[in-house]
Amino acid sequence: MKSPALKNTLRPALTLFILLGVLLGGIYPAIVTGLAQAFFPHQANGSVIERRGVAVGSELIGQNFSGPGYFWGRPSAAGNFPNNGMASGGSNLGPTNPALKQAAEERAKTLREASDGSQRAIPIDLLTASGSGLDPHISPAAADYQAMRVAQARGLEIERVRALIRNNSEAPQWGLFGEPRVNVLKLNLALDEVAPLVVK
Repeated sequence: MKSPALKNTLRPALTLFILLGVLLGGIYPAIVTGLAQAFFPHQANGSVIERRGVAVGSELIGQNFSGPGYFWGRPSAAGNFPNNGMASGGSNLGPTNPALKQAAEERAKTLREASDGSQRAIPIDLLTASGSGLDPHISPAAADYQAMRVAQARGLEIERVRALIRNNSEAPQWGLFGEPRVNVLKLNLALDEVAPLVVK
């Protein structure tokens, strides 16, 4: 026979478990999902960017642009495939790790070669990966560093490209939090609208 003490202990525990399961596993998620869909449908559905009815990416996840006619985003340490959302994470290399320095030097070499050997200082966000490995933004300075390369590849005047950077720059959140930034996917889409890239 079960002891009365065990019965008195199990009953409230099971009751609380069921109530919390229904409340936190069913009712609460349904309310939050409903409110999100009602008031923030774009964000609730992944902040997807569409062009002509076709999804081309998300505002929240960087893409691996590598052609000379496009702005390049931050380096990604997310798995074997850059900007892999299934492998979000940084390299976990410490600041004294030689591999970190080597990776930055290789990125600097690639950027300089793509920019006709320019010896200008390279913005740090073009040399280092973000903590998530999925960062969709770069600084306006990082975009400006690439402006000449993109202008030449597109046959545009440099000031036209810089105007696109300015028009696609975002201020700090509420003017207080974070730094000015440029969403690379949005900038490249704007670039395609102004001067479609001719593939030779």
